[in-house]
Amino acid sequence: MFRSFMRSWTRNTRQAPLAKSLRGGSLVALPTPFFHNRIDENAFAKMCARQIECGTSALVVCTTTGEASSLSQLEQCRVIEIAADIAGDRVPVIAGAGTCSTAGSIALASQAERAGAAALLCVTPYYMRPTQEGIYRHMCAIHDAVTIPMILYDVPMRTACALADDTIERLARLERIVGLKDATGDLERPARLRPRVGDEFLLLSGDDITQAMHRVAGGDGCISVTANVTPALCADMHHAWGRGDLRTFNRIADLLAPLSRALFVETNPIPVKYALSKMALIADELRMPLTPLSQDCEKTVDMAVESVRSVEQRMHPVIQPPLVGIAPVEHLAWSRW
Repeated sequence: MFRSFMRSWTRNTRQAPLAKSLRGGSLVALPTPFFHNRIDENAFAKMCARQIECGTSALVVCTTTGEASSLSQLEQCRVIEIAADIAGDRVPVIAGAGTCSTAGSIALASQAERAGAAALLCVTPYYMRPTQEGIYRHMCAIHDAVTIPMILYDVPMRTACALADDTIERLARLERIVGLKDATGDLERPARLRPRVGDEFLLLSGDDITQAMHRVAGGDGCISVTANVTPALCADMHHAWGRGDLRTFNRIADLLAPLSRALFVETNPIPVKYALSKMALIADELRMPLTPLSQDCEKTVDMAVESVRSVEQRMHPVIQPPLVGIAPVEHLAWSRW
């Protein structure tokens, strides 16, 4: 089914069992739900279960969408542990492990591996603005400190520190660097990089608005914010591409486009947390300096979600399986649109 068309990572025999579980398609960048400034573990666990049931191919945690910069190391560890417990061996958990220092990034990467992450998402060192040689050595140091695969993350709009194609090519030669999340919106990049990094190196979009075009241009999938709201539609869009069903692929891409634009009407994850709160999945709570969605933008998000909600529910009715060992949610107002 969904897994049959995805490209698997196969680097060496030691990595072979893990490689089979790491694929392209729709990977979700999960927000971290809070209640009274504490992680809402039950809500987070239910989000993880919902994504897996809807066909998402990986859970990506402790990233920008997950407000990783506002989480303590202990909180990041707990988020990874919960995701890994819910995922089991069904889908991999990919954990963000990036700071502006190499030592700090190694500490997060090592902690993530111990907590059960199957792979790491490593952003370029923000604020410091190192040279390309500095970025290369930074990633090499993380690579040598862990035993799980790494995905590079290029998001210069946030880091002011871009990954050059030459640097990506150099890093792709390392044993456990197996992919790139590209949030630059450069739709010519997949074609440029593919002959330089090989067919097994995953080229993932980090920009929901252009993810369909990125796939057409030669990409392997998307680490998606939109998939939080429409996991089944996002998964099926990539599934359609894999089976050569361009009519379904284009139909879903057109359907999702207004939602993807609306979810970035303010800084991520502000709009997606608002949308998920309206779906009664989490509380609409962020940590400062992020603030709730402005009233002027609420209608934009409401209309965008409403336009796809019925299609998503027809594809995959929301099922909340019982969760063991986590207290039930009692604080959410279970209202619908």
